[in-house]
Amino acid sequence: MIAHLNGRLVEKSPTHLIVECGGVGYYVKISLNTFSKIGDDEAIKIHTQLQVREDAHTLYGFYSLSEREMFNHLISVSGIGANTAILMLSAMTSDEIAQAIVQGDVALIQSIKGIGAKTAQRVIIDLKDKVVKSDFATENIFTLDNTTQNDALTALLSLGFDKKRAEKAINKVLTDDQSVEDIIKEALKVL
Repeated sequence: MIAHLNGRLVEKSPTHLIVECGGVGYYVKISLNTFSKIGDDEAIKIHTQLQVREDAHTLYGFYSLSEREMFNHLISVSGIGANTAILMLSAMTSDEIAQAIVQGDVALIQSIKGIGAKTAQRVIIDLKDKVVKSDFATENIFTLDNTTQNDALTALLSLGFDKKRAEKAINKVLTDDQSVEDIIKEALKVL
C-alpha cells in the first residue's frame, strides 16, 4: 500500500492531483474537501489509499488522516465503492458524516447524490460502532470563538486523555470567566 506521497504538485483540479515523487508522476483522485484545503504550494504531502481491482490500480488522496479513515469505513459498507465514498467526502466533511452516522440521520446521508434510503441506513448500521470508537468530532461542544475550552481540551489531549472523556469533563466543570488552568485543574479532578 502507498500510505502517502511527499513530493511536488504538478497539477491540481477539483477531482485529481498529479504529484511528482522521485521523477514519477502519480495521478491521485481527491474529494472536493481535500481540493479546497490544498494550497498552490509546489511542495505537498498527501495521505493516500491504493485500490486494486482487476482492471485498475487507483490511488485516492486525502488532506487528513481522518478523511482517509472515513473513506476506508465507507468503502467497507456493502454497496459503496471508492467513487461513491469520494463523492460522499466531497459533499460533507468526515466529521459531518461521522456526526450524521452517530445521530442516525438517514435524511442527511441520503441527501448526498447517489445514496438511497437503504444505503444510508446500511451506512449508519454498519459504521455506528466504528465511528464512535474513532477520533471524529462527533460531539461539537465548543463554539469557534471559545478558545479557552479549546486550549483546555488540547492540554488534556496532550496529557493522553481520550477526547470524548476530556470534553465531558470540561463540560461538567465549565463556568463563566474561568482561566484555562482552572478548567484543566477541575477537569483533572473529574477524570
